[in-house]
Amino acid sequence: METALPPAADRPSLRIGPHQVWPPVVLAPMAGITNVGFRQLCREQGGGIYVCEMITTVALVERNPKTLRMIAFGADERPRSLQLYGTDPETTAAAVRIVVERDLADHIDLNFGCPVPKVTRRGGGAALPWRRRLFARLVRAAVDAASPAGVPVTVKMRKGIDDEHLTYVEAGLAAQEAGVAAVALHGRTAAQRYSGTADWDAIATLKQALDVPVLGNGDIWEADDALRMVAHTGVDGVVIGRGCLGRPWLFADLEAAFNGSSQRRLPTLGEVAVTMRRHAELLVEQFTAGSRTPARGERDGCTDFRKHVAWYLKGFPVGSELRRSLAMIDSLAQLDDLLGKLDPAVPFPVETLGQPRGRTNSPGKVFLPDGWLASRDDDTVPEGAELDDSGG
Repeated sequence: METALPPAADRPSLRIGPHQVWPPVVLAPMAGITNVGFRQLCREQGGGIYVCEMITTVALVERNPKTLRMIAFGADERPRSLQLYGTDPETTAAAVRIVVERDLADHIDLNFGCPVPKVTRRGGGAALPWRRRLFARLVRAAVDAASPAGVPVTVKMRKGIDDEHLTYVEAGLAAQEAGVAAVALHGRTAAQRYSGTADWDAIATLKQALDVPVLGNGDIWEADDALRMVAHTGVDGVVIGRGCLGRPWLFADLEAAFNGSSQRRLPTLGEVAVTMRRHAELLVEQFTAGSRTPARGERDGCTDFRKHVAWYLKGFPVGSELRRSLAMIDSLAQLDDLLGKLDPAVPFPVETLGQPRGRTNSPGKVFLPDGWLASRDDDTVPEGAELDDSGG
């Protein structure tokens, strides 16, 4: 069921520092997904901010070659948006200064939403806002390092560790006090991971508490979900993660929806095949640019594309053997041959609309450092929490 936006004058308007963002849509950073090729594919569908894969502050400060290669943007990609993960205010400030001095990005987002055990067990990601003084110091350090160059800093976080340890309102107010340009909230706790239903009421509560723009994240599978979130919460924009996996045209739907149009894309299998080919081609271009030989670049680009096949074909009547072959390609020629075996007239499987995509899991225990919950005012940097592996 479609949800109509208010009249044009009352529609959300998102500004992040000097950047006016229309439509008010942000692509969430996803490890192994939101590289240059995928972001360009999505940008060809509609407007917004498209965030690269997460970069760790320590890897950037230490000039890790893999990390430096990951900080790549298209020639016409503006604003260039970079997400940083860190737990040490000094290291974070040093990383931000590198971004500013080398003009690596136009916008910096700070990750406080990661629920992965290898992160939370060290006090990072979604665990860190519980230590409120450390959280405030870290955000302030990033803002202070970025502000001389006019680079806006934003924060993305979850509701808290679990329902007994919620932090989102207090953390949002602290981030606002530190000078962030906006706050994004995923309406789940770390304990929920990607299970259950996102709490849009919590997002509405945060919006009411803050003066800076608030973005909502969680359970936006279709463009009309974004309209419903705006109507329900009053947020200034939405963050799209798993909903666009295998469906980059979601950004075309989102642009149409925020412009007041009811037009939505339901591509046939033939049209999906064209998008798949374009995606693979962009990945090959990306990997070839960073490879010693075109053959190696093509193989690496096609290998990177394999993970997307199941998402693109979800719900379509495509045989298991053909699916398996598509997920094992090594070249664009192989891909072309296999895509040619699809029936282009097959309609889009509408039964998949509104269904979760990508990773789903069950709630689970949040692993934390010993004594992590004992003192909220301990601002000691957690030992060993500075990851050196960018991307997540």
